[in-house]
Amino acid sequence: MAGHSHSANIAVRKGKADQARAKLFSKLSRYIIIAVRNGGGDPDSNLKLRYAIDKARSVSMPRDNIEKAIKRGTGELEGDVMEELAYEGFGPGGVAIYVESATDNRNRTNGEVRMLFQRGGGNMGGPGCVGYLFDRKGLFVIEAKGVSEDALMNATLEAGADDMKLEGDVYEVTCEAASFSSTQEALTKAGFTLKSAEIAMLPKASAEVDVETGKKIVKLMELLDDHDDVQNVWTNANLTSEMMEA
Repeated sequence: MAGHSHSANIAVRKGKADQARAKLFSKLSRYIIIAVRNGGGDPDSNLKLRYAIDKARSVSMPRDNIEKAIKRGTGELEGDVMEELAYEGFGPGGVAIYVESATDNRNRTNGEVRMLFQRGGGNMGGPGCVGYLFDRKGLFVIEAKGVSEDALMNATLEAGADDMKLEGDVYEVTCEAASFSSTQEALTKAGFTLKSAEIAMLPKASAEVDVETGKKIVKLMELLDDHDDVQNVWTNANLTSEMMEA
């Protein structure tokens, strides 16, 4: 299972669903607020907001929470000023770690994320130190069972996606981030059920690590993901199921 595969990263980022539910809703609210402040409150003209709302709905976030987040973004409701920050660094074994966050206090988050890197056996670097190892892509996951590979390939080509491949028991379709919404719409109209759809930081090449190092990487990613301000954590490490389950 590649380090960029959906199932590995989703397990790291979200952990146990029941325990993380409230925290996940809080993170998604921040994401919606930022999307609105950057591009307005109309999801038809603000693709980032549309993606944020779809992501919130996919985890059954209440409509009231979504509407309040939109109103905070437009200023109709009072709320803290949020900004997006990316942190880059290295994990155990020297693998690349890329962290996306949304914060109302840059200085606090900077210090706390740096400390978490250190606690997890890594170290935070400067901007750009590992970002070049990743590509920002749209990523769609489709259950392979009962799906015609030829039909999916044709739909992928018609949608203008970049690539399609089988990863275990799922197909992964990737596209340019700017084409995320149109590709998602095309795949859905073609009759395919999307297990997940997200904008992801996909590694250009995976880094191979042994099992013990992989376990340490997973622990570091969990430490980072557990921080309230952290939205997503990505790595170029090739994480196996054994590493994830540990």
